[in-house]
Amino acid sequence: MTKAEVRLSLHSIRLPESADFHLIDQLPESPAAFIRNADGLVGWGEAVRLTARGPQRMQDLAKAWRALVDETQVIDEVQVPGSGLVAFGSFAFADDSESESVLIVPRVLLGTRDGVRWVTRVAGGDDENFWDEPLAYRANPSIALADGLQSAEGFIQSVRDAIRSIENSRVEKVVLARDLVAQVDSNFDVRTALKRMATKYPTCWTYSVDGLFGASPELLVRVSHKQVSARVLAGTAGRGTDPGVDFAISTALAASSKNITEHRFAVKSLVDELQKFCSQVDADSEPFSLQLPNLWHLASDVHAVLRDDASVLDLAALLHPTAAVAGTPTVEAQKLISELEPFDRGRYAGPVGWIGADGDGEWAIALRGALLSENQITAFAGCGIVAESDADAELDETELKFKPIREALA
Repeated sequence: MTKAEVRLSLHSIRLPESADFHLIDQLPESPAAFIRNADGLVGWGEAVRLTARGPQRMQDLAKAWRALVDETQVIDEVQVPGSGLVAFGSFAFADDSESESVLIVPRVLLGTRDGVRWVTRVAGGDDENFWDEPLAYRANPSIALADGLQSAEGFIQSVRDAIRSIENSRVEKVVLARDLVAQVDSNFDVRTALKRMATKYPTCWTYSVDGLFGASPELLVRVSHKQVSARVLAGTAGRGTDPGVDFAISTALAASSKNITEHRFAVKSLVDELQKFCSQVDADSEPFSLQLPNLWHLASDVHAVLRDDASVLDLAALLHPTAAVAGTPTVEAQKLISELEPFDRGRYAGPVGWIGADGDGEWAIALRGALLSENQITAFAGCGIVAESDADAELDETELKFKPIREALA
């Protein structure tokens, strides 16, 4: 684990109304970003990098973050969520993953929230007003993703094996993924892909942390002044080609016993975990149909009040992995995933987001994206398997979920 070699000093200042920019147009090379609609955060460079591996990775980084907060001098003239000391983070899905989990404090951070714009600089950071003009992103050649370690045929067989495990009462639900890969040259510009995603999916959380990037529809947890909120997505259907068909698909999804069962597992898992740290945990009594450009999802919102002196990172550690990305019961589902998936998920389906000095922050689940490592892109998509699942239909669902990253790279 890396610690700051010297005590940090940061200064957040509010920008004038004349500083009228869109965050998605201000991404640096290798950006750190967490953006939804017009609001979010973008970071330049690294002032501090904290890393961890293993079963206690999130708890270790939560502890390291508290120590860093105590050692940092902050002047915050803005006082909004995301101003002051902030770290971007991304965590490995599995306890035994070889991927590092990271928290990164940028040297310069640009933020917008509810019409307020600000910049935070670590002492000695760049003083240039880089937001005066949109940055130029390079055009990428069309990139075609191909089967990775799990082929389409292999995925179908894994789903069938999972259904047998469910029928034998080993698990009630398990989430299985497949991977796609592509080679890119050194001139590949991830910012171009991120801008496409943010433009096409503005209500998703467009994220980029240490090579992991995407546009997630699923908020794992948000904490603001002790108020906790989260959204569960489980149950999926493709959009229709005309309004009548689209409405019929949405109605069928809301009535589907298979999807409702899958969704209830995910909501119950989240509520049960939140009750360990929170009071007044409330979930929607019935799921609603969430409309995305390419998919319908069954969705439920959950709200709670943080009871103990905990941070958003403590809650993320408690909640991960949810039934929506692992299964039920969680421990046995994770074992089955390791048996049926021929790859390390890395940070796919792990928490991705940011944390502030006060412990508030926002963490999504790293879905609908990919990992850029050296000259290779690896994308993942998964779906929940229950007793009523059909292997061919689940393969079709992964193709729907690959659509955002395919579009971004096309």
